[in-house]
Amino acid sequence: MTARHTARSIPRFVMVTAIVVALAHVAINVWGPYGFHRDEFLYLAMGERLQLWRMDFPPFIAIAANVQRALFGDALWSVRLLPAITGSLLLLAAVHAAYRFRAAPTLAEHEEGAAPLLPHLVLVAMLGSGVFLRPPNMFQPVIFDQLWWTLALLALVERQHHNDPRWWMAVGAALGLGLLTKFSIAFIGVGIVVGVVLTPLRRDLLTRWPWLALLLALVIGAPSLVGQVALDWPITWQMRDLAAGQLGRRSLTAFLGDQFGLVGPLGMLFAAGGWWWLMRAPQSRHYRVIGIATAVSWLLLIAQRGKGYYGAPVYPVLFAAAAAAVSGWLAQAPHRTARRRTVVGFMAANVLLAVVGLPITLPIASPAFTAAYAQRLGATEATRTNYGTQLALPQDYADMLGWEEQVRAVAEEWGKLSEAERGRAVLAADNYGRAGALDFFGPRYGLPRVVSGAGSYWYFGPGDRSGELLIVLGGEEELKQIWQSCRVLRTVGTAWAVEQERRVEIWRCERPVAPLQEIWAKFDPAIAG
Repeated sequence: MTARHTARSIPRFVMVTAIVVALAHVAINVWGPYGFHRDEFLYLAMGERLQLWRMDFPPFIAIAANVQRALFGDALWSVRLLPAITGSLLLLAAVHAAYRFRAAPTLAEHEEGAAPLLPHLVLVAMLGSGVFLRPPNMFQPVIFDQLWWTLALLALVERQHHNDPRWWMAVGAALGLGLLTKFSIAFIGVGIVVGVVLTPLRRDLLTRWPWLALLLALVIGAPSLVGQVALDWPITWQMRDLAAGQLGRRSLTAFLGDQFGLVGPLGMLFAAGGWWWLMRAPQSRHYRVIGIATAVSWLLLIAQRGKGYYGAPVYPVLFAAAAAAVSGWLAQAPHRTARRRTVVGFMAANVLLAVVGLPITLPIASPAFTAAYAQRLGATEATRTNYGTQLALPQDYADMLGWEEQVRAVAEEWGKLSEAERGRAVLAADNYGRAGALDFFGPRYGLPRVVSGAGSYWYFGPGDRSGELLIVLGGEEELKQIWQSCRVLRTVGTAWAVEQERRVEIWRCERPVAPLQEIWAKFDPAIAG
């Protein structure tokens, strides 16, 4: 490695690109035709009811919600600002990893003529992958999870690059933040352990650093684990529900097939090349641990029937490895010019595919245009729901429509109640999207805080009113088993929404068989069917 290469880490144009990408996400959320996603309402509600040591989900997203709202308010762009910034940090981490890989012996020796394309290869691969474009545009744990996986692997790269076991502390910090964000960090954590055991890096186990890193990870992620213990392991029913629904149709074929939609065929080829270079190239032998860790994490995900995007956090480092490999290939004489043309053609094809798919990847066009465009492209997989049904729009887009209209309709019905009725009435909703929308938009329409027995909302409790009068957004005939008198007040919905949100009934129920506080256990998600 040359001193010049060591001093120059990330080129200025890469920094500028990262800033522009973050600003583009902000612009989409300022002027775009869509609103909040149903999941975002839940995470904002979790922040409002934050109990750090008693959360059924890892609490990082709730903490982030409170920080963002305190600093920037409740606008769509401000709620999604931190994900936009995180997406750009992920770009920078991937480019940095590429430079670290390229410092491997035999690559740094051929710096001239190859280095200029190195960051371009990483940026094109990352920005040409929908799985790294859409998550920064939504306030969900996904983009943060991608960053923590990448930083954990990058810290391992740094440990090898500097031959300094103290970098294990950075690995531990990244894994701890991952544990605070999503339990899926366990997959790459196990992968790293297997990679260490199967490579000479296992010598580090005789030092204190990996064990201190483990302790650090557990300390940072402790609220996630303590919350599970305190609430009797809600992850068990969450996984049960996923296995019975969204994960029920998962398979090896489905998992691998998803990857083509996440990063495209060229992205898959590029990532596969990066993994092969990590595992087989003599100059990358110090980084075998990365190849093993990524492979093991995928094998575990496939065995657990995980969704395709669960494994996406391995791509930034694999793209970086591929860029380093291609950089070395370009530097080899003869045929440099022909090889360079081949690589430039590859990048151009990836950019073209990304541009063609952009209306399906980011919410930049109206629902009508997007639906027609998806139909013309034949993008059936992109508009298929988690349950296998077909929509006109990508499910994420459909889940961003119609929420305030539902809340406005509820407010109109609530306003028809007498003052005495409003004093004793309970406002409820039957899924977390509707409950979260009522929580978020409700105050501007004069609505009280909502109660719901749906998922995480159950843990927020039933409140102190008996429920003798209940106004429910959504619901079914089963309400009549608990309230003696129930009738539908009106129906509201949006044609572009997911199926269950196109016709939503607003119910009025009276005279429960017991006070709401006594019957709350019937809604316990751990025993619900």
